[in-house]
Amino acid sequence: MAPFWKRKKLSDMSVAEWEAICDGCGSCCLHKIQDVETGDIAFTNVACRQLDLETCKCSDYCRREHNVPDCINLNRHNIRKLEWLPSTCAYRLLDEGKELFWWHPLVSGDPETVHAAGISVRGKGICEDDVEDMKDYIEKWLIKAVDPVNQNDR
Repeated sequence: MAPFWKRKKLSDMSVAEWEAICDGCGSCCLHKIQDVETGDIAFTNVACRQLDLETCKCSDYCRREHNVPDCINLNRHNIRKLEWLPSTCAYRLLDEGKELFWWHPLVSGDPETVHAAGISVRGKGICEDDVEDMKDYIEKWLIKAVDPVNQNDR
């Protein structure tokens, strides 16, 4: 039998299945800066203070929205609106009818492959508590990560 992510739509997944779809890259926990005039988004390597930069997991996941009021609760209703999600994001890939990459923990069987493949923010992020001006931390490598045209270049 095919694995659940190949058999089910995101909207049909259980809470446990939905959570398992996350590849653990931590990219969605990085701050973005949006130009109010153009709508352009600049990506930073500045992470939410709740993100553990070694594990790339939220340090208080269950209370994340309480602890960080502007934390975005990714769900089946807002995936398409979140254009800044990396092209490698499993939720985005499945929503677009694409396959998960080889390094995704559900495919590889190992939660470390996302880090070994260089997809995660491990070793690249900095905590927001250590930053004065976020504009100083705009990162070019993140642009490639969110550009669907270049998703096979990784």
